[in-house]
Amino acid sequence: MQHLTSKNFSAETGRGSLPVVVMFYAVWCGKCAMMKPMIEEIEKKYRGRIKFCEAEIDESPLLAAHYEADTVPTFVFFQRGHCLGSMHGIIDEGIFEQRLQKIFRNS
Repeated sequence: MQHLTSKNFSAETGRGSLPVVVMFYAVWCGKCAMMKPMIEEIEKKYRGRIKFCEAEIDESPLLAAHYEADTVPTFVFFQRGHCLGSMHGIIDEGIFEQRLQKIFRNS
């Protein structure tokens, strides 16, 4: 997963034709640590079709506030720079993939 900060966030979520999933996380968050390996597996499955990134909330608090990532992990979905939706907390892999496909169905 590509690491995003306030400096590269807009460019990376708005550039290119690939949809983007951003995982907002915290280094101290146990739930984030539980979700990250699953997201990395899903990333492999969708390589070349969906771009996966991560943003640390304590490193980029204004970004986290803007995307209402007050619960971590928070997943925010982008297409050409536009936010299409978000999900919060621990999510089952199958449900995550179903929602991912639904959100990006026209991609």
